[in-house]
Amino acid sequence: MKSVENKHSSYYSDVFRKFRRHKIAMFCLGIMTFIIIAVLFIPPLLGLDPSKATLGKSFQEPDGIFILGLDRLGRDNFVRLLYGGRTSLLVGLVSTFISIIIGVPLGLCAGYFRGPFEVIIMRMVDIFMVFPSMILILVFVSIIGPSIWSVTIIIGIMGWPNFARIVYGSVLSVTSKEYVESAHAIGASHFRIIKDYILPNAISPILVTTTYRTASAILEEASLSYLGMGVQPPTASLGNILNDAQSITTLTMRPWFWIPPGLLLMFIVLSINFIGDGLRDALDPKMKV
Repeated sequence: MKSVENKHSSYYSDVFRKFRRHKIAMFCLGIMTFIIIAVLFIPPLLGLDPSKATLGKSFQEPDGIFILGLDRLGRDNFVRLLYGGRTSLLVGLVSTFISIIIGVPLGLCAGYFRGPFEVIIMRMVDIFMVFPSMILILVFVSIIGPSIWSVTIIIGIMGWPNFARIVYGSVLSVTSKEYVESAHAIGASHFRIIKDYILPNAISPILVTTTYRTASAILEEASLSYLGMGVQPPTASLGNILNDAQSITTLTMRPWFWIPPGLLLMFIVLSINFIGDGLRDALDPKMKV
């Protein structure tokens, strides 16, 4: 037992060591930590309200009080930027969790039990992935109605094939191993084999896919909100903040209005993707970082 524990401890310490040596991933982890702390803790600590409007003022330029100016309704752009970042992260993380709880069990069943499970589940994956996801999301959102929770749930449901396909491939590669066949030979239950032998080997690709899927979900929410089919005002999101900046006057004369949310969205997505690259390299035993 001790040797097994030491082996796992050595593996995870090696993963952590390789991840720390991935300079870009560590830098992006620092950026994401700063962003998360800012969007979660600054608004409640300072008592900021994204819906509070300053009467008689619209499109005010940045000054000492309003560092990013005011929008067309007199609301503080900086406050809305913080709440917009919080909304985007919430949608990305929750929708990815929904994708995981749907896709991982289905991928496990398809790869382990094979037969009808494999045929039905993998054909469902093919059907979901053959259609442009954004088109389907737009259709479902228009039917249900745009809101933060409808968008989150629909993006989560549309993302499950990514996890199912990744887990399916991992399970196929593991089920042919000798230790799995030995577990079958001694009469171990399906649940125990999946829990102790198969699922742990699928954790690495699941973690890496989680990062990429989170970034993709954040972009999808921003796109939907920009088109007016995502998070609805007065709730702030990076997408609907950019939606308010569609006029030529705002784009050319008020860069402080749309550049900050665009940069924040870019930093969030790039940071998550680079963290995923770092995890992928650290979890790959063939990689020497």
